[in-house]
Amino acid sequence: MKYKFIKDGGIATPQGFKVGVAKSGIKYQDRYDLAFIVSQSSAVAAGVFTTNKFCAAPVLVSKKHLMECQEFRGFVINSGCANACTGEEGYSDALKMTEEAAKLVGCSSEELLVASTGVIGMQLPMDRIIKGIKVAGSDMSNDKGHLAAQAIMTTDTVSKEVAVEIEIDKKKILLGAMAKGSGMIHPNMATMLGFVTTDVAISKECLQKALVMANKDSFNMLTVDGDTSTNDTLLVIANGQAGNTFIEDENSEDFKNFAKTLKEVCITLTKMIAHDGEGATKFLEVRVINSPSEATAKKAARSIVGSNLVKTAIFGKDANWGRVVCALGYSGAEFEPNLVDIYLGELLVAQKGRGLNFDEDLAMKVLEKDEVVITVDLNLGDYKGTAWGCDLTYDYVSINAEYRS
Repeated sequence: MKYKFIKDGGIATPQGFKVGVAKSGIKYQDRYDLAFIVSQSSAVAAGVFTTNKFCAAPVLVSKKHLMECQEFRGFVINSGCANACTGEEGYSDALKMTEEAAKLVGCSSEELLVASTGVIGMQLPMDRIIKGIKVAGSDMSNDKGHLAAQAIMTTDTVSKEVAVEIEIDKKKILLGAMAKGSGMIHPNMATMLGFVTTDVAISKECLQKALVMANKDSFNMLTVDGDTSTNDTLLVIANGQAGNTFIEDENSEDFKNFAKTLKEVCITLTKMIAHDGEGATKFLEVRVINSPSEATAKKAARSIVGSNLVKTAIFGKDANWGRVVCALGYSGAEFEPNLVDIYLGELLVAQKGRGLNFDEDLAMKVLEKDEVVITVDLNLGDYKGTAWGCDLTYDYVSINAEYRS
């Protein structure tokens, strides 16, 4: 399977998609805070959502639409207010967003999916939202993808978008994507907010299968601060305009190639989110290798990358490998302590469960880099797992101490 990244690509790159944006003044003035992504033809869609029991109204609405509808036309998204813990009014407002957007597209409200992000517990300013939807829907084009990626940001310092091209059935298939996320990042199903468009021809069932598979190895292996959001949503829509032979067999090579490409798109966005963790100064990648099972490797990697003590050690450039084995030890993963080796970058700092007299200056050089890799070798099998995150800094506390102000 070969794929290539498209320079300056994003959510509007695949064939048949248009984007509109608006400055609705939901929380801030003169800032894009609403995005509307529409397929010009009917499409299929798939999604995965938060497992937080306090799931937001737009999550409930999008879940319902995905269960009840077979054809879709797009997404409507706002930042500045999460519409979470807002009761029946919040649910009605999320529905209203899809209804107002549907009028502009000429479809049913069930054919649109909705997502929100921002402060929990506040009602949406629906007068401004409706005006924003009308503005976005009245001026749609395929060159506003970058603005859409900006419109869904909250505490993000940079927008996150990617596009790739792959050949399937001798047809060029395009995937475009955007995500937002910086804090309250510890998915247990999907990502904070993530959206993928593609022109591949595929069944709804195969698209859902591919999304679940991609999410498992990407967003579900990401943590910034250990908090799973009320609004976590990952959606994908496929309109079939690439003209490839319809993919409906999950055992086919075409399906496998598409699924692998979707996974790479999701991993790329995952790493972008980890790089942009609130207050972060370093990107952290934890690799667990030679594990007895994939589940064990993932459980171990996720535990280590999420450890506050590991994260603060990385921030302080402290080669404290003891914090790594501590997080491994309480992870619930199956391993033999006396077989475990620990590496900082390429530097072996612990072997067979015991510390070594390693070169502290070399360790410091590893930890001074913007990207730090920790490798844990369980020496107990052939499986591996990778998780991503960032360091924990003074700025993280400052950002979240003042989030509502």
